[in-house]
Amino acid sequence: VQLQASGGGMVQAGASLRLSCAASGDTSSHFFMGWFRQAPGKEREFVAGIRVSSRSTAYSDSVKGRFTISRENAKNTVALQMNILKPEDTAVYYCAASDRIIWSSIYNPQAYGQWGQGTLVTVSS
Repeated sequence: VQLQASGGGMVQAGASLRLSCAASGDTSSHFFMGWFRQAPGKEREFVAGIRVSSRSTAYSDSVKGRFTISRENAKNTVALQMNILKPEDTAVYYCAASDRIIWSSIYNPQAYGQWGQGTLVTVSS
């Protein structure tokens, strides 16, 4: 399975971006899909996640109300719509897939066994 992330770029604060992650190969074992981000000098952190079967979602407090994760099962893609972007959202964003079934695993990067290559989002003030 390969995950290909796209959609990053440089925008001003208050703008919107939409990230997309396309999964190729056998995705039948994916229970969760998630987006994580890593800013320079910081650890990778959870941004948003979605359960593939039920489309239940989870968000970090820092993005709740501004970001929306969605999945198109037929296309094996997961998107992250990012609105009202802030300079502190600047980071490399990674999509990931997990075969864990426990809901709390959705927040844990170690629960994700497959990762995309990352796409850079830069938000200027």
